[in-house]
Amino acid sequence: MDGRDLVRSMKAFGSAGAAQGLRTVRAAWRRRRADAAGLPPRGAERARVPGPVRDVEPGPGGGVVRFDRSELRVLVAVNGAVFWGWDGAGPEPSYALAGRCPEPDPRAVLEPDKDGGWRVVAERATVAVSRHGAVEVRTPGGVVLRRELPPRWWEPVGGGPARWTQRSEVAADARFFGLGGRAGGPRLRKGTYRLWNTAPGEAFAPGEDASSVTMPVQLVVADAGTHLVFHDSSWDGTVALREGEEGSGSGHDRPGRSVLRMDGGPLRCWVTVGTPARVLLTWASLTGAPALPPAWALGHHHAWSGPGDEQEVRRVVAGHQERDLPLDAVHLDMGHLDAHQAFTVDEERFPKLPVLAEELRRDGIRLVSVVPPAVPAVPGNAVYDSGTSEGVFVRDASGPVLRGVASPGDVVFPDFTHARAREWWGGLYEERLGRGFAGFWHDLDEPTSFAAFGESTLPRSARHSLEGRAGDHREAHNVYALCMARAGYEGLRSLVPEERPFVLSRSGWAGTQRYGGTWSGGVASGWPGLRASLSLVLGLGLCGVPYAGPDVGGAGGSPSPELYLRWLQLAAHLPLFRTRGEPWELGAEVLEHARVALVERRRLLPYFVTLSHLARRTGAPYVRPVWWSTPEERALRDCEDAFLLGDCLLVAPVLDPGVDRRAVRLPRGRWYDVVTERAYEGPARILADAPPARIPLFARAGAVIPVRGEDGGTELEVWAPARGRTGGGLVVPDAGDGWVEPEIERYVSRWEGRRVVVERECEDGVREPSRPVRFRGLEERSAQT
Repeated sequence: MDGRDLVRSMKAFGSAGAAQGLRTVRAAWRRRRADAAGLPPRGAERARVPGPVRDVEPGPGGGVVRFDRSELRVLVAVNGAVFWGWDGAGPEPSYALAGRCPEPDPRAVLEPDKDGGWRVVAERATVAVSRHGAVEVRTPGGVVLRRELPPRWWEPVGGGPARWTQRSEVAADARFFGLGGRAGGPRLRKGTYRLWNTAPGEAFAPGEDASSVTMPVQLVVADAGTHLVFHDSSWDGTVALREGEEGSGSGHDRPGRSVLRMDGGPLRCWVTVGTPARVLLTWASLTGAPALPPAWALGHHHAWSGPGDEQEVRRVVAGHQERDLPLDAVHLDMGHLDAHQAFTVDEERFPKLPVLAEELRRDGIRLVSVVPPAVPAVPGNAVYDSGTSEGVFVRDASGPVLRGVASPGDVVFPDFTHARAREWWGGLYEERLGRGFAGFWHDLDEPTSFAAFGESTLPRSARHSLEGRAGDHREAHNVYALCMARAGYEGLRSLVPEERPFVLSRSGWAGTQRYGGTWSGGVASGWPGLRASLSLVLGLGLCGVPYAGPDVGGAGGSPSPELYLRWLQLAAHLPLFRTRGEPWELGAEVLEHARVALVERRRLLPYFVTLSHLARRTGAPYVRPVWWSTPEERALRDCEDAFLLGDCLLVAPVLDPGVDRRAVRLPRGRWYDVVTERAYEGPARILADAPPARIPLFARAGAVIPVRGEDGGTELEVWAPARGRTGGGLVVPDAGDGWVEPEIERYVSRWEGRRVVVERECEDGVREPSRPVRFRGLEERSAQT
């Protein structure tokens, strides 16, 4: 056991008692001892670079370029995405891809380039390979978006997986985003970011790199264009980023740099080029459409935790109802489980859970159950016994089932990289469904346990199936939660085929959106944690995971009334809206302002439903950076304290204490303050009122927004377009949890004389909307900017 393990263990559980601390130390010792026995020492290594070009072999969509000491395969797919892989690496197998690799584009061919290099010219990008192995991605006009220098491998002399490094250059004006959910984002400045899903030993905030959802996905925005790059290796690694500097007209620009170092795995890469919307659409076509959450999952969730019982849950629900606080789901934490069983509810404290679930469902409230992956290793435990007979648990390098340490004792972990284990695990959800649960959230799925919080419970030498290829935890760790989410999602699809599954994960990897969403567990309950919450959601959305959100109030502390309220106001405009703690416990003023935020979220539910369907069809996140539609506007690229909610709304949360006015940077076009209906012309930087009752919220001129009316039906809120311009919006009606694909309703708003009209576009022309319409912004009150 090294010092880092010990320090992390003591930080996590220094106050939890000596017994818990000993279990933590014991878990760390087990991991280190297993790795010492199961992993060969690296020993001497030799470096390798590709060398000069020898020959080429054209093929469909590109071809193979052979160098003295390596070969590079280049492929342009029919969806416009570009792939290249070194040392014979192909696009498959990959946990990131949804199904098979797209077909190659027959129009793309490998042809000679200048200075002895080769290139593949496609519709959206040109890929140029130099004679020594550098790879450039250029726009159709020839501007270089990214230059990957020749890679370098370090190969053990005695054999084994090679480490590798890929250095890249981007434009001097470029900005980096992505890498999963990063507390220090969404814009990723100079620093080194680890690519290893980690449950932080304590709550984290900006400046701390620990993240439960990491992925080697960079979204890079520059004047010349936007591109997404994904290096498809799930091994441990780091990315060192440094933004470039422009030469102030001197021509001596310093490019931005990215240095990716991986401990193993194939060196292969996907790149997509275009507008941000085009890039995310292509990325979704590769990694899969985001799962569509049931309509109720877009409402207000409340996470209940503690040692209480059914009556305590009833008390929390009644507290919301008595105070007219909308509530759509209650999440039950570890406290409702039998600590010594798996997939088993504590019968003493929850003897009539199905009755409780049915009563809540009649009031429109669903129950959601936490599901950790660890299974107590107790003979007689039905889950442990059946898993043992099926042979689905992770094993150590010498063969026996590997045991971890948790609060109740030894635990074992299913190998979710095995199809049989996923099928077995998916069937276990039948027990929870029978209890009345409507959804599930996966916790400690990095994987870790309370006894070893902060590090993986599994040693790197642990053996996994990896879909029959066989390997160890060095490759399986980052995709473990992704495969667990797949097991849960597919199991629920089989058990309840008529309903859309609700699966929420703490950890994940590229492609996790196919099975559900994520929540940012472990964010510190301070003002830095509030800012980190927004960064995490924006970053995940730009990596293709649109359904995400924090726990209001964070973890590891007690937020002040002001902090709790500002967090609630932000979260009410994020895809996943989940609270902890009851607002009435913080005073009458907080309660009244919290009610305003909760009622506004319910009013916007039809808009969130529409955004969820559009995310599934286009890959566009609900929550978008303010530069989303105009990435060429440099001032917007640096804006990290506001966001777009779809195309129609701009949200400017309060992220600092004692603020009642804040600066807001508006993109181009006309924007209305939704409270005062005052109009502002962008691009501009304005001062907006931010009293305790609300945060600044702006609607785009001409927007047609579906909202919930007083009768519970959907009505159209139409904001007057600027004179001489038109506007519009989309509405996707969704009545519930089924699989029927609703028709997209398209609306156009425009001035007709002295009045604003809105019409629905149909295949046979236009017609008046059948939904109630409410016009806003008609008085054209403008403000100086």
